[in-house]
Amino acid sequence: MSELFDVVLHDDVLMSEVELTTNLMVAATAADEHLPVAEIDRILGVVPYPG
Repeated sequence: MSELFDVVLHDDVLMSEVELTTNLMVAATAADEHLPVAEIDRILGVVPYPG
């Protein structure tokens, strides 16, 4: 039965998403109030649309 879970997965996109989600959760937990949209964008690396 344990062999079913003995797999190695490597997915760069998934790992990046997990890192972004983790960073956002840590920041939200540390914040006293809701995070401003600009701070969320900064954490996620969102570049504002110039227009």
